[in-house]
Amino acid sequence: MVPFTLSGDPVPADAGSSAAYLAGGTTMADLMKLNVLTPEVVTFVRPALSAEVTEQADGLRVGAGCTMAALADHPVVRAKLPAVRHALILAASPQIRNLATVGGNLLQRTRCPYFRHTEYRCNKREPGSGCDAQEEGADRSLMAVLGVSDRCIANYPGDFAVAFAALGGSVETEHQDGRRTIPATDLHRLPGDEPHEETVLRPGELITHLRLPLSPAAANGWYCKVRERSSYAFALASAAVGLELDGDAVKSCHVALGGVGVKPWRSPEAEAALTGGPATDEAFAVAAEAALAPASPPEGTEYKVKLAKRTLVYALQRLRDEGPPDDATLFALQHGREFG
Repeated sequence: MVPFTLSGDPVPADAGSSAAYLAGGTTMADLMKLNVLTPEVVTFVRPALSAEVTEQADGLRVGAGCTMAALADHPVVRAKLPAVRHALILAASPQIRNLATVGGNLLQRTRCPYFRHTEYRCNKREPGSGCDAQEEGADRSLMAVLGVSDRCIANYPGDFAVAFAALGGSVETEHQDGRRTIPATDLHRLPGDEPHEETVLRPGELITHLRLPLSPAAANGWYCKVRERSSYAFALASAAVGLELDGDAVKSCHVALGGVGVKPWRSPEAEAALTGGPATDEAFAVAAEAALAPASPPEGTEYKVKLAKRTLVYALQRLRDEGPPDDATLFALQHGREFG
């Protein structure tokens, strides 16, 4: 492991990969132990970050230092943003959720084994080195099917960011050149020819706050997560959905997919297919087809296209018929139990 210095000074704009910010460190520390990340200077920013959650006219303004657990338990999130609560409590473990900050959680890195093990070639870790995940014989079963390129097929692993994108959230940042607001759907980049450039954040730029809009569709939401085991596992496919219903019609909606994209994948195609139409199983199937139409599954990931479609349809059906699941129902669903 490369020696590093824990600093209280801001990361300079020209520091590049030699410097990094740390708040909770639940992902970053692991990657430093693996020598995947080797910053020379780590700036501990948690004391400088607000953890306050404030309800405003247009939604919640959340300090980036708020923990995942604290945001999940906020009364407004419980009452008006169920998909956000679900995504947060279905992520990681209680110990991690009590330490990890929501700002840092948005920036977590892929769990692609070819990225996390330095004996493999990875364009995301070492630009221009190649992508062993796309070589013959590679295990691609957990890779992305949406937004992939010939340089990178690694999927984005997080849960909260999927719900955050579905709702049309945004982040506020600070940089030596000034402050700006970035929509959640623009925060993460597609890999293209530069998979090592994962977000639009500039060197030295820090997320200080998150904005979570409130809406009728957001209040009737669910984050449905399909995974290989019932806890402490990343999504094979997930759907963050919200429906505002006017009788049997969809007045407005939110749709985003997780576990299948190189970034949190909001689907305006699915939203357009649903809005103004009937909330029927047939309409949900059409929306799922629209959401996965851009998919380009690498060999070995084809099952994810079908799984994502079924996950989205199931989430929409259950939300229409039952509404957002309460905590007991969410637990039962995630553990494969029957309930009445």
